[in-house]
Amino acid sequence: MAAASLVRSAFNGLVRKSTTYKTPIVCRLSTVALRQKFYTVKAFARTQNILDNKNGNQKISVRNYSGGPPLTLDLIRSRVILVLQLYDKINPEKLSLESHFMTDLGLDSLDHVEVIMAMEDEFGFEIPDGDAERLVRPKDIVQYIADKEDIYH
Repeated sequence: MAAASLVRSAFNGLVRKSTTYKTPIVCRLSTVALRQKFYTVKAFARTQNILDNKNGNQKISVRNYSGGPPLTLDLIRSRVILVLQLYDKINPEKLSLESHFMTDLGLDSLDHVEVIMAMEDEFGFEIPDGDAERLVRPKDIVQYIADKEDIYH
């Protein structure tokens, strides 16, 4: 109901009276603007699909979110170290890029899986189990993420 009233008010704002004719006319530019307002209202009411009026087909709307700053090796290192420092079973004083999860930090295999899951959450992609078994140091995780994201500097 609200969408229909929005379209009606948008249409009323775009109609102008002709000086030579007694009936209201809508100029071509106003029709395009009305169409855009209608699609905006339609997209607001139903964000998944937008009707394409020319072909009668449905066109899927795509939302583009900002990607954040570009990744660098220093940013990856700092994010990996931060995630590991926030993990409650790791002593932050013993943590470095060279420290081994099992021997230096005293983690077991379940803790290692939790660390890998935290890295997956932090960087937004899944690390396969075969690759996760080889990631036993923070520097290995940094190198894996840099290779995955094609970062070489």
